Amino acid sequence: MSRNRESGKIDFISMMIGCLLGALVILVGYDVIQRMPNKAAQNIATSTTTRTTSSNGNGAFLSMAENTIADIAEEASKSVVNINVRTNAQVHPMLQMMGIEMPPQEGVGSGIIVKSNGYILTNYHVVGDASEILVTLNDKRQFKGKVVGKDAYTDLAAVKIEANDLPVAKLGVSKTLRPGDWVIAIGSPMGIDHTVTMGIISGVNRNLVNEGSRVQLIQTDAAINQGNSGGPLINIHGEVVGMNELIFNPRFAQNMCFAIPVDVFKEVSEQLISGQKVLHPWVGLGMQDINDDLANAMGLAKNTHGVVVIQVVPDSPAEQSNLALADVIQKIDGKEVTTAQDVKDLIKGHKPKDRMTFLVLRAGKLVPIDVVVGEFKMDERRR
Repeated sequence: MSRNRESGKIDFISMMIGCLLGALVILVGYDVIQRMPNKAAQNIATSTTTRTTSSNGNGAFLSMAENTIADIAEEASKSVVNINVRTNAQVHPMLQMMGIEMPPQEGVGSGIIVKSNGYILTNYHVVGDASEILVTLNDKRQFKGKVVGKDAYTDLAAVKIEANDLPVAKLGVSKTLRPGDWVIAIGSPMGIDHTVTMGIISGVNRNLVNEGSRVQLIQTDAAINQGNSGGPLINIHGEVVGMNELIFNPRFAQNMCFAIPVDVFKEVSEQLISGQKVLHPWVGLGMQDINDDLANAMGLAKNTHGVVVIQVVPDSPAEQSNLALADVIQKIDGKEVTTAQDVKDLIKGHKPKDRMTFLVLRAGKLVPIDVVVGEFKMDERRR
């Protein structure tokens, strides 16, 4: 019994000590909690002052102050314009004979000042058919605009206004863009000028031929709406990396917006501004990348590389050169090709009337075929 009593005393003492320690922990914890709001506020203030956001490519990191986006947007907006257009309605000849007239159609878009003496780049689909153009600058001055060059293939156009000493946009580079990079869109959605939205690059080199685009586009989730067309997509350094062009059907998807890469309109801007016709090389092929299943279906070895011809456009340079369905293009001008994009890029590097040599696999034999590059002629009415 003495052992049980001693054990009971020890258990009681241990319980009392545990209770005292527990009470002490609770008191200390309460004091810490009481102090946390002030400390948290200090931490929040510190984090909003400077946040590490992204690498500049050299291993160093870009620090973003709390007003960075606002500062970038404010500076970039100076070179962004609002474009109001009026287009004469197309009236059927029968209605014209009956004296029936249709009121002109009105639209709105955006533009980027690229030369201080009044040259602006925008989308072809914004101003291509316009009979009247009114350009409103960031400082609210308004000028009549005139289309001096347009290219339905790239969906780009140049507009001239009679003004000088205008702020010019800083043009960056689009080929180095990566999914996840921050971007800012500025434009006039639904006519509300100089609206700023922000997002990231969602993808690059997007092919949307079915949506009417002939160039590879930048995909972003920065909000773009009707009226944003022709406005800039800007990186975190305040440089234009693209021109907002279209949105994927919002009935089926959201936050899928697309822009023309700045590298594309750098290539054609001088031609548009000078009023020259922009020539686009064309061969007239439909192609598909080869894979094991396709190679097996065609009776080819599994390691066969190249691009399969699945369409030859009638009266095209391809047809005139006797390229044929099921030809496997393996080399062009001595350079190996493994994707349809490889073929497109090599054709793009030529001018109409240039000669190219295709090496194709046909019926188990390698056949060289000379192709004279043609000029792509787009039906602008269908743009």
